Amino acid sequence: MNEDFLFADDEDDIELEDLGSWKILVVDDEPEVHAVTKLALSDLSLNGKTLEFISAHSGEEARKCFREHDDIAVVLLDVVMETDDAGLRVAEYIRNELDNHFTRIILRTGQPGQAPEKDVIINYDINDYKSKTELTAQKLFTVIIAALRSYRDIIVIEENRRGLEKIIDASVDLFSSRSLEKFMQGIIQQLASILGCSKDAAYITTAVATTSRTMNNKSNGAGDDELYVFAGNGEYASKEGVLLKDAISSTEYALCVQAMRDKQIVYAEDHVVAYCNSKSHNGALLYLSGLPRRIGESDRHLVKRFSDSVQLAFDNVLKTVDVEETQREIIDRLGQALEHRTDALSHNTRMVEMAALLAQKAGLSEAEIHELKLAMPLHDIGTSIVPKSILQKTTPLTEDEVFEIQKHAEFGYQILKSSTRPTIQLAATLARQHHERWDGKGYPDGLARTNILVQSRIATLVDVFDALLNKRPYKPAWSIEKVESVLKEESGKHFDPNLVDYLLENLSEFMAIQTLYPDNV
Repeated sequence: MNEDFLFADDEDDIELEDLGSWKILVVDDEPEVHAVTKLALSDLSLNGKTLEFISAHSGEEARKCFREHDDIAVVLLDVVMETDDAGLRVAEYIRNELDNHFTRIILRTGQPGQAPEKDVIINYDINDYKSKTELTAQKLFTVIIAALRSYRDIIVIEENRRGLEKIIDASVDLFSSRSLEKFMQGIIQQLASILGCSKDAAYITTAVATTSRTMNNKSNGAGDDELYVFAGNGEYASKEGVLLKDAISSTEYALCVQAMRDKQIVYAEDHVVAYCNSKSHNGALLYLSGLPRRIGESDRHLVKRFSDSVQLAFDNVLKTVDVEETQREIIDRLGQALEHRTDALSHNTRMVEMAALLAQKAGLSEAEIHELKLAMPLHDIGTSIVPKSILQKTTPLTEDEVFEIQKHAEFGYQILKSSTRPTIQLAATLARQHHERWDGKGYPDGLARTNILVQSRIATLVDVFDALLNKRPYKPAWSIEKVESVLKEESGKHFDPNLVDYLLENLSEFMAIQTLYPDNV
């Protein structure tokens, strides 16, 4: 029988997990009020969490407590302390200066006439107002329970809002792997909110586990069916890319394997493993641990609907990434073909990676770097008109041959300039300007300094850097010391001096790219 929901077997003598506590701040200048309050509420708990009391005996102490604790659930606040309105000043500080609209504020006063209830309720953002004489132990219990439930629900709503924010932010740029992770983190935060969890509780841990088919890192030699943590919050935030069996206990891992094998949702004592079906991959798992309560029937229905939808969205994002990678490879191979290059040379790959690194060091935005990486393989497309015999000539060039080579900048621009696509427009500019010089002695237009687009200045520097370091038909590979000396000499002449500084200051990172993508000649 195929069930949608499976339950893990209960184990005997299960040790209950510490689910944390609700912080209650008691602000009063009378010591006995603190003692009586703690006594009356000592055995109170809500959702498995006990109370943690913090004491302050003046308005200034209360403000200090709020600066040190950003997770105070309820404050029992005396009105009259060092001044007649000390408590009211604290309430204003909480709401206006700290911009804290989560903590529930309950004013208590032994002198109602000093601060009339009607005026206080209207003029201050408080949640309850009680006279000390009316707050019996039972009424105090009721008031605190109501305030804690309100605080809990507000925090859940806030978590839900932040989860949606992450998803919306990620949708702006779904092409980068970083945005993909952000997208999935937003999704798992949404699931945590659905199940009544909130970020203030240390026991909340959420993670998305996907098969290695969606992971780029297989360097550990794991098989194609191994499970990895793709994105995570809480305990799993630092375990992204880690094998799932190394990230959780063997018991929990067995539940994940069961959920993947049976393509079901598995509920255990304090965690859930939800299988997410996929039409294009092996499927994925949503794993959430540290649940504060048993999952009810309505919650299970939500989790089922949620898991069905998550993988559809994830698959669509992966398809978008795949389309872009295909486009990038086509551009790269086209650029190689038109430059008379072969797959044996990794020049374009190095150019793309070094240009992105230098752009990042120069402070370009993520979007600008992304566009530069796409456009870079076409920067030398104009060399398609230059005879191969000239490009690979090992003896000095004649004046006519130099002229033939110099025509490639304008020709490359003419090929690309009519496109309305921003990436191709940038590629057209790179093709035209990558032989311009900082001192204005370049070609074809003799542009100088910032009249040359910064992306073109980047292309110029990394192109020469790569050509000097690697073997060419007309020259052997140069040593890094010789290349470094040339760059310093040409700084402020051929090259933008700031870009030269960025490259030399981070030379080891650029050399790592050279090592990673060598020419296989």
